[in-house]
Amino acid sequence: MSSTTQPHDNPRVLVFDSGVGGLSVAREIQRRLPGLPLVYASDNGFFPYGTKGELELIARVDLVMRRLLALYPVDILVIACNTASTLTLPHLRSQLSLPIVGVVPAIKPAAKLSQTGVMGLLATPATVARPYTHELIREYAPHCDVISVGSSELVHIAEQKLRGETIDENAIARIVAELMQHEKAHLMDVLVLACTHFPLLKEELLKYLPEKIQLIDSGEAIARRVEYLLEGKTIGANTAVNNIAVFTRKTTESERLAAALTAFAIRETHYPDFS
Repeated sequence: MSSTTQPHDNPRVLVFDSGVGGLSVAREIQRRLPGLPLVYASDNGFFPYGTKGELELIARVDLVMRRLLALYPVDILVIACNTASTLTLPHLRSQLSLPIVGVVPAIKPAAKLSQTGVMGLLATPATVARPYTHELIREYAPHCDVISVGSSELVHIAEQKLRGETIDENAIARIVAELMQHEKAHLMDVLVLACTHFPLLKEELLKYLPEKIQLIDSGEAIARRVEYLLEGKTIGANTAVNNIAVFTRKTTESERLAAALTAFAIRETHYPDFS
């Protein structure tokens, strides 16, 4: 992979995820920098990442990034996937000279925000189990009780929601009930959504959570970081920018996302060859 990727004439950011969860991050970037063109890339041809081995995933992301950056030169790369961030960032940073922003579960800000010292962590099973997550808790929330629940089902429900399909709200209620079964759950006042898919289900989750619980995710922090990295660059004020969605495989599911992508100001979809 070339380490000298040339930036686009105008600032442009590539937001990358295995599915559509990274759209929650793209939305925060758009809110903060409405004139910034985005390329949203989904490696749906290798979805989901959470079930893949570390070496397999690093090789796949390397392959996809080579192709993406050749086709879509950008100023900043945002890895809007917890699994990809924790496993592939060192490799990507060794290969590329452009700034790379990864996703970190928002444990540090949640620990500061909690008044009771009891916080929840909702993530994929892989993120819940990963030593990296445990280290974040030890470093930033040693004074907190952290109630962790892992769910892959919510990832698929979020994808279904964006495709306009009927979702199983009973499943969401069941997952929230599992979270609230903990003996200290009645004291929980902050819940970390540690998967980029989960903010897409905020409305549904809030239906079943106590009103006092505040949801927090990494999207806003990533948007602030992108803004900082683009300081000094001219970003147009025009909100009708040319945003592009890229999928590594053309499927019925990806085609059903057209309406949802329009809601994210993405009106152009590409299916390059990633074989």
